Amino acid sequence: MQFIWDVAPITNWIIALSLIVIVYGILFFVYLSTIRRTGPFIFLCVSFVISAVCFVFNLIFPFILITVFMAIVMIVVSTANIGDLNQFVANPFKKIKTKSVNFGVEKIFDRADFNKKIETAVLNLSKSKTGAIITFEKNKSLKNFIKNGVPVNAPVTPELLYTIFYPGTRLHDGATIIHGDQIVASAVFYNLTTQPFAVKYGSRHRAAIGISEVSDAVTVVVSEETGRISFAVNGELEPVDPDNFLRVFETYMSEDTNIE
Repeated sequence: MQFIWDVAPITNWIIALSLIVIVYGILFFVYLSTIRRTGPFIFLCVSFVISAVCFVFNLIFPFILITVFMAIVMIVVSTANIGDLNQFVANPFKKIKTKSVNFGVEKIFDRADFNKKIETAVLNLSKSKTGAIITFEKNKSLKNFIKNGVPVNAPVTPELLYTIFYPGTRLHDGATIIHGDQIVASAVFYNLTTQPFAVKYGSRHRAAIGISEVSDAVTVVVSEETGRISFAVNGELEPVDPDNFLRVFETYMSEDTNIE
């Protein structure tokens, strides 16, 4: 049996690859521990042990195969937790804690007052041509999207929505998700729709359509070019006149918009 130290000389690419995997792997282990992802952490630990055995016994092909597979897993986990990754880069050794949102119990609040706040915010965003995308969660949970954004967990107010979407702030890119009367997360990014449209839509509108294709959520989009207001529901985009916004909003929020 031939060991890695019996091979002379050890090629530079093996050394470089090994060092990259070890350094990146250690950093990634710290990252997984901060976001408390037990499954990927255990998987990568086992993979590192196997790759170490392959390296010691000079099993180059299995070593490369496992290394590539580990790298893919790291990329997928990082992408799926991009919000947590940003916090990790800022402070690698700080535990990332997120406030839990009770999705099981619907909080009782003044629906009419809430609707007026949304109308005020959206109409003012439209007048100032401030681009915005606001998603209102209904029956289907959006937790998988919420966890990849920046937690807010604050009551809805027009002023807070103006601040979030004000150009230049770190939260203005991406969508804001509202659960009940609470803004739970901002800077949330959705997969863009792949539907072909006769009209050319920008990324904000395509993202709104994209989330409406996979959930029963109601999404309001304000165009930064024209100030036009649109609703994205069930994979369709409907422009609405500002004077009719409140009526259409109340209708969509009260309807059963479950997708098949």
